[in-house]
Amino acid sequence: MTIKVYNTLTRNKSEFETIEEGKVRMYVCGPTVYDRAHVGHAMSALVFDIIRRYLTYKGYDVQYVMNFTDVDDKIIDRAQRLGIEPIELAEKYIDEFKQNLQDLNIMPATEHPRATDEIDTIIEMVEKLIEKDTAYEVDGDVYFRVEKAKDYGKLSGRKLEEMNAGSRIRVDERKENPMDFAVWKKAKSGEPAWDSPWGPGRPGWHIECSAMNLDHLGHQIDIHGGGNDLIFPHHENEIAQTEAITGKPFARYWMHNGMLQLKGEKMSKSTGNLIPIEEFLEEHSGDVMRLIVLSTHYRSPLTFNNEVIEANQRALERLLSALRPASPGATGASSDLLDKLNEQVETTQKGFTDAMNEDFNTAGAMGHIFDLVRVINQARSENATDDELASAQNLLSELTEVLGLTLKEREKTTTGADAFIELLVDLRNELRQQKHYQLADRVRDDLADLGVTIEDTSQGSSWRWE
Repeated sequence: MTIKVYNTLTRNKSEFETIEEGKVRMYVCGPTVYDRAHVGHAMSALVFDIIRRYLTYKGYDVQYVMNFTDVDDKIIDRAQRLGIEPIELAEKYIDEFKQNLQDLNIMPATEHPRATDEIDTIIEMVEKLIEKDTAYEVDGDVYFRVEKAKDYGKLSGRKLEEMNAGSRIRVDERKENPMDFAVWKKAKSGEPAWDSPWGPGRPGWHIECSAMNLDHLGHQIDIHGGGNDLIFPHHENEIAQTEAITGKPFARYWMHNGMLQLKGEKMSKSTGNLIPIEEFLEEHSGDVMRLIVLSTHYRSPLTFNNEVIEANQRALERLLSALRPASPGATGASSDLLDKLNEQVETTQKGFTDAMNEDFNTAGAMGHIFDLVRVINQARSENATDDELASAQNLLSELTEVLGLTLKEREKTTTGADAFIELLVDLRNELRQQKHYQLADRVRDDLADLGVTIEDTSQGSSWRWE
């Protein structure tokens, strides 16, 4: 079964076909580095990391580019308030974001270009746009003529005349059309600036991504990704200016993830409901954040609250439980149960692939994985040996690795409490043998409150720190 991908440009799913057989050129819009990255940034980065991993699993050679916007109005404004150079501020947050990516087990990009490294390419592009009469210069600023762009609005589904009529943009009388956008900005006092044919200035936001695409991936790419908040105007304007220069379709597939919603409300600076990635990872593993993303289709809004976090913490514990060794003294499961386990291995492998091939349906894929988890744990509880569990556990490890889950147990440290816990577990076993079940359950529950989980099998009880 071939992979089917939903394309924002065509508004339908189609079979995935690359420009060059076996190779994927993929560009994903990275952050504007003026503040700490938050869980919304993590969501988008995880979505495209998962897509990239699956394409690699299917045998594609993926060239993956994620940019950093390191010159921008927001960066300049914040740097001025802090009394530091904009490049210093940008560098700080680039380093922090790279650490965030590592902590979330997101694969390093093939390249991480920065806007400030592309100035020469940007100037060349602006010159070409002017030569083609698709851009014009006014007092050191250069604007793109949207009326010259064929099918402007084709990505967002907007019509130029409607945009003009409903525009709330403050009209710049120097523009030929209110929707014309800057590809080069005249320098203001105290701002970073580079020499250009139109005087000192800096690039507009949209032209930066076009330049990094052209410089690192060529005139045409297979996938352009980002949050759906970038469809208009950013990606719309990227298409217009890039295709005006190359005369070729820019990206075959435009893929956009839905927005993360905190307690039912879209995350935004204005409401102050942003959670920095570092703060989340202080209390939870990166696997929990990844499972939250995996639990919902990437194009859908993603609810983020304590209930969702706790549910995915429990989901992580279930995955970890399925990878644990057989119970001590296991003598072997029944042939019927082993047949059921082997059948589930085949069903999960097919179900996982079918789900992921259908526009990277991670929620469906995880459903098949948890079906496998359930049968593995059933087999363990009914005396399956390590050898009998191996095939299913190997598949579980393989598929979760494809999705980028690390599934690392919490590091255990031997403490003075361990011997006391052993004593309590032995005491609980005696209480159960004497049918004092209420007291035995109280011991189990009190230990659980302290972060200790007890597992009961026909071979006895074992415990572990959570």
